[in-house]
Amino acid sequence: MQAPSASAVPVALPTSPHRIAVLDILRGVALFGMIFVHFHQEFRLTSEGIALYPGESWIGYIAWFGVEQKAWGTFAFLFGVGFAVLMRRAEQRGQPVVALYLRRLAALAVIAVVLDALTGFTVLLDYAMFGVPLLFMRKWPAAILLAIAIVSAGSWAIEPFGMAVYEWATLGREGADAAMASRPPPRMRTPPPPPQTYGEFVGQRLQMLKERLSHRSSWYPNSSFSLFIIGLLAVRRGVFDNPRRHVRVIAVFMAIGLGSWALFWWGLPHLPTAFASRFVGRMMKTGLGIISDQWLAFTYIGAVVLLLAYRPQWTGRLAFFGVAGRMALTNYVTQCIVIFILSSPFALGLHLRPYFYTLGAIALFGVAVVFSHFWLSRFRYGPLEWLWRCATYLRVPPLRRATSQAS
Repeated sequence: MQAPSASAVPVALPTSPHRIAVLDILRGVALFGMIFVHFHQEFRLTSEGIALYPGESWIGYIAWFGVEQKAWGTFAFLFGVGFAVLMRRAEQRGQPVVALYLRRLAALAVIAVVLDALTGFTVLLDYAMFGVPLLFMRKWPAAILLAIAIVSAGSWAIEPFGMAVYEWATLGREGADAAMASRPPPRMRTPPPPPQTYGEFVGQRLQMLKERLSHRSSWYPNSSFSLFIIGLLAVRRGVFDNPRRHVRVIAVFMAIGLGSWALFWWGLPHLPTAFASRFVGRMMKTGLGIISDQWLAFTYIGAVVLLLAYRPQWTGRLAFFGVAGRMALTNYVTQCIVIFILSSPFALGLHLRPYFYTLGAIALFGVAVVFSHFWLSRFRYGPLEWLWRCATYLRVPPLRRATSQAS
C-alpha cells in the first residue's frame, strides 16, 4: 500500500514481527513536529517592522501552543516505551539487561555530546543521563513510580517555592515581599562574545556543556524523566499490546493532557494570588511543572493509539510516518545537521518567512521519508540505529537485507 504523501513512495517494507507499528508511526509524527519547531526556531525572521502575510502569525502560534513542547514530550514518552520494550525482550532472552542498557546509554551520550558540540542541539543528552535511574527503578511499584513522575515534573520548583512559602509563613505577605526586594539579584553569568568562527562555536558549546554538567540543577530529574516513567508504565500495563482493553486509561490520560494544556494557557494566568507573597503567586501561575502544556502530548498519543486500534486501515495510510519513525535516531540527528547548515551564520545563514519555513519543514520530512524507504528496503536498520545496536550488544549484526527481502 502506498502512503498518501507528496512523494508517493511505496512504504510496504520488510519488517520484524516484533515491531509495534503504532510506535513507529508515533515516532514519525514526533519527528515531523520537531522538524517543524526547529524550522520555526532557527529560520524565522526576527527583524521588527516586517509585515506578515495573512495567516503567517498563526504559524508561530501553532508551533508554540500546539507543537513545540508536545513533540519533545512525545519523543520522551516513546523513549520510556522503547526502554520498557527492550528490557522485556532482553529479559525473555535471558540477556544481562543492566550491562546491555548501560552500554546503550553510553553510546547515546557520545552521540549527544558530538551533536551538541557540532550543532548546538541538546535533547539527547538528557535521555542518556536520566535513562540510568530509570534502569534501576524499572520494577518498582506503579504507585511509587507515578509519585516520582509527579515530583520530577516539579523538581525545578521545589527548592525556590519551598523557601518562598517558608518566608511567607514566617514573615507574612508584606515581610516576604520586602525580603525578596532586599535581596541582591542573582549573579548572571556574562555570556561569551558571539563566536567568529565555527571552531570558536564548537569550543563554546563544549565549555557550556561542561558548565551545565557541573551545576547541580542539571542533575535534577525533569519532565522528560516523568515522561520516561509514564512510557515505561504504559508498556508494563499492556497499553500497546491491546489498546482496546485499556481505553479507560488512555482516555484518562488524554483528558489530563488536554485539561492541563488548557489550564496552563487560560486558567493559571488568571489564578487569584493576592493572598500570597508576590514570588509565591508568580510561581503558582507557572503550575510548578505539575500543570504543564507539555502534557497535551498524552492527548496526541492517545488519539493515534485509539485511531489505529479501532480503524486499523489507518496503519497503512499513516505508514509514511512509520517509515521515518523506524529510523528516528538517524533522522533526528540528520535533520539537526541539515537545519544547522541551512540556518547557521557559519554556513548558509538562511532566514525565511513563516510560509516558506513551513514548506521547508514539510519538504525536509518528505526527504526523510523517501530516504528512509530507500535505506530500509535494502538494510535492516538505519545507519545510526545499526551502530547503536553494535555498541549495545557488543557484536556486529547483519545490516544488509537478503536479496529476496530487499526486492
